[in-house]
Amino acid sequence: MIENKQIAAAQAVLFAAAEPIEYTKLANVLGFDDETMLLVLDELGKKLEGDDSGICLLQLDTKYQLCSKKEFVEEIRTVLDLKRNAPLSQAAFEVLAIIAYNQPITKPYIEQIRGVDCSGVVNTLCQKELVEEKGRLDVPGRPVLYGTTANFLRCFSLSSLDELPELPSADRDVLMSDVDNGQLSLFDGDGEPQEEKAAEKAENATENQ
Repeated sequence: MIENKQIAAAQAVLFAAAEPIEYTKLANVLGFDDETMLLVLDELGKKLEGDDSGICLLQLDTKYQLCSKKEFVEEIRTVLDLKRNAPLSQAAFEVLAIIAYNQPITKPYIEQIRGVDCSGVVNTLCQKELVEEKGRLDVPGRPVLYGTTANFLRCFSLSSLDELPELPSADRDVLMSDVDNGQLSLFDGDGEPQEEKAAEKAENATENQ
């Protein structure tokens, strides 16, 4: 049985951290096994769902974070005098979608799909902490591999990349027709580029940035 003290301890640590924490790390800190930790987090999430709470518990893949509820965003902006971030451009949405659906992926491969230089767009996405370096491809030149971040999941209200919407095969075929057959594929299975739907899904999400 989960005790209120356990829930309170998890809430206190997450509040103090102010950033996503792996549930396994949280379990180690609080002295719980992983299964108990997940039960505690589930109970904490349910407790914060009520109308009498101004915060909620976000699950970002295997990480968790406390966050203010979206209905209070204007009040928070007023108090903290925050400026709205400039929305992402259509090009940024497209590049972000390509990375999200096909990560890890190199910049040259993104550019081959889009047909234009993407250096500035990729740098912007990295600055906004939506994309980060995931290592290097083991080929001559060792190009950087890019993937999405926990902040990407938070901004687009996703618990994991598995929640990304599937796209019709026709959309994938159109994108793949622009890629040379001899190009090294970084896709897993049939995960061809699927940018248009993801860009459409993302248009309403930049308010979370």
